[in-house]
Amino acid sequence: MAEVAQNSSAEVQAKQVVYCGVCTLPPEHINSEVFQYCEFGGTAKKCEEWLKDNHADLYQRLYSEEALSSNLSELSVSVRERAAKDAAKKEAKAAAAEARDAERKAAAKIQIKRVERNKRKHVTVITGLEVHGLENKKVAKELGKKFATGSSVTKSPAGVEEITVQGDVSEDVQEWLLEVYGKEIPESNIELVEDKKKKTSG
Repeated sequence: MAEVAQNSSAEVQAKQVVYCGVCTLPPEHINSEVFQYCEFGGTAKKCEEWLKDNHADLYQRLYSEEALSSNLSELSVSVRERAAKDAAKKEAKAAAAEARDAERKAAAKIQIKRVERNKRKHVTVITGLEVHGLENKKVAKELGKKFATGSSVTKSPAGVEEITVQGDVSEDVQEWLLEVYGKEIPESNIELVEDKKKKTSG
């Protein structure tokens, strides 16, 4: 009997640990320090939702407005500074990536080339759309419908994807691109080029 009593008192003293059903980490630190393990699992938002649905009392203790403001006030100055530095680094990295992307787009030219194939027969070849976030296949389909002509995506001898539209519609294509995709493409980025077929001597 004494043995049973000892076991039951040991069970009473044992701490009940909840393990998250999403990341399998315990939602709170056992010594009640100011952080939750779930935050380190990469699925913090899902973990928070799981806790709210499965352990409302623990969720309230960890994520209520009172708990969050209390946790923030207990964070050491060095931790706050580190968090602020990390946030600033991420922000600077995102801004630099955005600037690089904007620079790349500003320098990228879309060429609309009028190419002579046979006597009086022309095609219009468009390159450089993908840099501005446009899908060649989608645009080719739209152009085919717009001008009621053949329009397909091919690869140039240099391996660059291009749209070939049957007929001499280069100026019309330029107007249409600015009308439909004017937000993505500045007018200064579109070049009209004429590629005349070389005459063979004979």
